[in-house]
Amino acid sequence: MFSKLKKFIGGPTVGPSPASASGSAPAPAPAPAPAKQEEKPADKENEDKKDDEGPGPAPGPAAAPGPAPAPGAGSEPAAKPTAPAPEPTAPAPEPAPKPADPADGQPPAEGEVAPPPESRPIVISEHFDAQLIEIVQRYRQRTEQFKEKVIDPYASSPERSPPVTPVLRKDDYLKKEEERKRKEEEDKKRKEEEEKKKKEEEEKKKKEEEERKKKEKEEKLVEKKEEKKEEKKDDQKKEEAAKEDKSICPKIKCTFVDFLLKPIEDRVDKRLGVSIDPFTDRRYIAWLSVVTIAFNYNLWFIPVRMAFPYHDPEVIPLWFTLDIIADIIYVIDMIVFQPRLQFCRGGDIIYDRVVIKKKYRESARFQNDLISVLPSDLSCFLFGYKSVFRINRLMKSESFFEFSDRLEGIMTKAYIWRVIRTIGYLMFILHLNACLYYVASDYQGIGTTKWVYSGQGSAYLSCFFYAEKSLLMIAELPFPETMFGQIFQMTNYFLGALFLSIILGQMRDVIGAATAGQTYFRASMDSCVAYMVTNRIPRLVQSRVRTWYNYTWDSQGMLDESVLLEQMPLVMRTAIAVDINLTTFQKIDLFKGCDNQMLVDMLLRLKSIVYLPGDFVCKKGDIGKEMYIIKAGEVQVIGGPDNTIVFVTLKAGCVFGEISLLQSSANGGNRRTANVAAHGFANLFVLDKKDLNDILIHYPESQKVLARKGRKLLKAKGPPPAAKADEEKKKGLTMFGQKPPTPKFLRAFGGGAFSKKGFLDRLKSAASSERQ
Repeated sequence: MFSKLKKFIGGPTVGPSPASASGSAPAPAPAPAPAKQEEKPADKENEDKKDDEGPGPAPGPAAAPGPAPAPGAGSEPAAKPTAPAPEPTAPAPEPAPKPADPADGQPPAEGEVAPPPESRPIVISEHFDAQLIEIVQRYRQRTEQFKEKVIDPYASSPERSPPVTPVLRKDDYLKKEEERKRKEEEDKKRKEEEEKKKKEEEEKKKKEEEERKKKEKEEKLVEKKEEKKEEKKDDQKKEEAAKEDKSICPKIKCTFVDFLLKPIEDRVDKRLGVSIDPFTDRRYIAWLSVVTIAFNYNLWFIPVRMAFPYHDPEVIPLWFTLDIIADIIYVIDMIVFQPRLQFCRGGDIIYDRVVIKKKYRESARFQNDLISVLPSDLSCFLFGYKSVFRINRLMKSESFFEFSDRLEGIMTKAYIWRVIRTIGYLMFILHLNACLYYVASDYQGIGTTKWVYSGQGSAYLSCFFYAEKSLLMIAELPFPETMFGQIFQMTNYFLGALFLSIILGQMRDVIGAATAGQTYFRASMDSCVAYMVTNRIPRLVQSRVRTWYNYTWDSQGMLDESVLLEQMPLVMRTAIAVDINLTTFQKIDLFKGCDNQMLVDMLLRLKSIVYLPGDFVCKKGDIGKEMYIIKAGEVQVIGGPDNTIVFVTLKAGCVFGEISLLQSSANGGNRRTANVAAHGFANLFVLDKKDLNDILIHYPESQKVLARKGRKLLKAKGPPPAAKADEEKKKGLTMFGQKPPTPKFLRAFGGGAFSKKGFLDRLKSAASSERQ
């Protein structure tokens, strides 16, 4: 194949024959050195051709050239098989004798140079011929590689491989592979060790950095704490300095007074205790009422004694005695009670009397109390007995407002005290106005005009009557004639209108808050009645609804207790529920031995329901889903054709319907077995079966106890009514049951109950007739 392709590529040779060339031309001059290098590829190509063609024939004499073609028409066909020779770049030399071709097995003689290779003729095109030649050369190279592979199977593949890899024998190759693997493993181990060392070093560095940062943070925190402490100290000093600047009594050290009062305090500790709860201790609230009386004495009588001439020599001892008593009350409150009042700091109740005393003496109340007990009325020895020197006793006003708050906290109907206090405010304003009117009348001259006090009758009552008419504007007053009287009267009218509006607004708020529940009840009842009238509900039902509303409000003071209890925290709701019903629950046989916490959870699920007289709580045959506890009233278990027979009457604290909570609905086990009706008004607590099941999920032991007791109670009570009815039906001959009907197929052959008209009888009669 390759030889044919070679002949096709090579084509016919063109040029003079070797004999003519050798005879006509002299020997060519020796070729330069580059020509030798160009001979090598040509020689190689000739050797390749020789290998492909195999051993050639022996060389013979060269054939004589044929006759030259005749010119003319015959010249064109002769020129077709030969391709035109390429144009030489230089003029061709004269033809020389052709030496022996090395491809024919005759190497050139010594001293002779091999001639250059002949130029190949172009068969198709120059580019296409070059590509074919390249393909042939590649095929030859690949053939040689496959030959080497057949000789040595461990040689490299014909694919391109790294030139560094040597061709080794099998044993050497295996040894080298083992060495390479060992080196790779050693390199991996070394790299792993280096990575471990690097990681350890990095971790050490990180730890050192973290420790350093922690130390820096700790140092900074310590510095900040020290700075904060210093700032706090500075702030405390500044606050103390500011308090000293602001307060009238900046710092009072009572060490000497404490030393003197120590025996008295020890004696009082035995009676009152080291500390007192200001919110719940009734002794302190009672003492506050005494302090309030002393304050009101000073508040009401100091202006009267200042305005009216009541300091007669006969009355002065009485005033002096009352003043001393009020001052003693102030001093006792300041020494005995106020340093014992507990207080809350950061959620903790402080009981230590030393801390309490310190806190009281640092407060503004101590300063006001101290000012209120200063003996300023000693000035009476210099200026005469006048009540104006006791004006500092009014600084005890904080005790009055504290008493008001504490009294509202312990009263069941606090609005009563609010109304009394509001009326007291109004009376005090009228009291002050009466005192001012007497002072104005004294300034104008008593009895000089119709506007001023006439001087007849009781001075205080006459002035108070004028103040009442002036501030409340309920009557006509005489017109003042002087400028002073006119200004006083106009101011009085203006202040009267202002105070009257304030008092009326406050009174309205007090009364509205007192009757808010009643207003809500009336609004609810009115809306319900309007709904029933709109839908034409029968009058009997409307009357029962009104009765329920009135009784519910009168008995509980609200329509729904759960609304009020939901506002309380769980602890308080639990405490209220335990106080009301825990003892009742513990008496129930079904719940004895159960977890107390489960009983508490059950108490929180109870719902209050009010039943009217004659209402059925449950009826016989109803599905039992609730258990009932009687809170107030009575219920009766009734029966008979007209429900007139009373089997038993249950009173407050009794429980019924508890077994139905544990019975299943199979065979009517959860059906009510009797009628229960309310005898009079009855307030019941109801526990739903679903709520009980939700609770028992969290108390598996109690659930087992209830299941066991429930089975015992059911056995003692007997089977359910449905099972009893089935047993009653099966007594006597009814236990055998009704005989089933005869099948139709059998009746067809047997004629019903084997009567004469049956099919078999007919066959028998037909057979007997044939025999005869």
